[in-house]
Amino acid sequence: QSWVLYNYFSLRCVFVRLSFDKEAQIEKARKLISMYEKEGINKSRVLIKLSSTWEGIQAAKVLESEYGITCNLTLLFNFAQAVACAEANVTLISPFVGRIYDWYVKNTGQKTFEPKEDPGVKSVTSIYNYYKKFGYKTIVMGASFRNIGQIIALAGCDNLTISPELLEQLNKSTDHLTKTLSVEKAQELELEKVSLDEKQFRWLLNEDAMATEKLAEGIRKFAQDSLKLESHLRELIISHKSN
Repeated sequence: QSWVLYNYFSLRCVFVRLSFDKEAQIEKARKLISMYEKEGINKSRVLIKLSSTWEGIQAAKVLESEYGITCNLTLLFNFAQAVACAEANVTLISPFVGRIYDWYVKNTGQKTFEPKEDPGVKSVTSIYNYYKKFGYKTIVMGASFRNIGQIIALAGCDNLTISPELLEQLNKSTDHLTKTLSVEKAQELELEKVSLDEKQFRWLLNEDAMATEKLAEGIRKFAQDSLKLESHLRELIISHKSN
C-alpha cells in the first residue's frame, strides 16, 4: 500500500510479514526502490515503512547507511524502540499516540486522561525531548490520534499525521494553541543518553506489556491488510485479463 507524505511516497503492508527477517526486508526494499526508479521516481521521494522490531530497525540501518534508502519506522510504542531507531539513524519514526491511549483505557480502568497526562502524549514527548537533547536527526511524527487534546498537547513536534475529522475539529476550535515542544526546552532538560544492544532492546520491550501487545497486534492487523490488498489486486488482474 502506498501513501503520499508531503513529497514522499510512504510504502507499507508489503513488508509487514517480513517484520522478523532483516535480510528479506532489505532485499524487498531494494527491489521496490528499483521499480520506482525505473518509473522515473527518485528514491529520495520514497519512504520504506518498516515495523519497529529489532530486525526492522536493523534493516532500516543498512538501507539508510549503505543504500541511501529512507525509512519510516512504524508500530513504535516505547522508548527502547525509539532509542534503537535513533541509533540506527533512520529518517522518520511514527509513534502511535492513540493506540497507546487505547491500551491504557482498556487495561487500567481509567477512561479519560488530561492531555498532558495522556500516556501516548507522554511517550511522544519523552521521545521528542530525548532526540532533541542529543541532536538526533530522526524526524518524530506522532500518529494515530483519538482527540484534538492529544494533538494540541504535542504542538511543536516535528510532524503529526492527523485525520480529516480531527483537522476539522481543530479548524473549528477557538482554543489558544501554545507550542509545547521545542528544541530549546529539550536541550535544557537533564537526560541520560542511552545505548541499547539487541539483548537490552528485547528485554526492555518484553518488560513493557503495552508495547509488546500493541506491536504484535499491529503486525497482525497490517498482515491482514496486506492479504486483503493482494486478494483485491489479484481479482483486478483476473478481471482485466478476462476483458
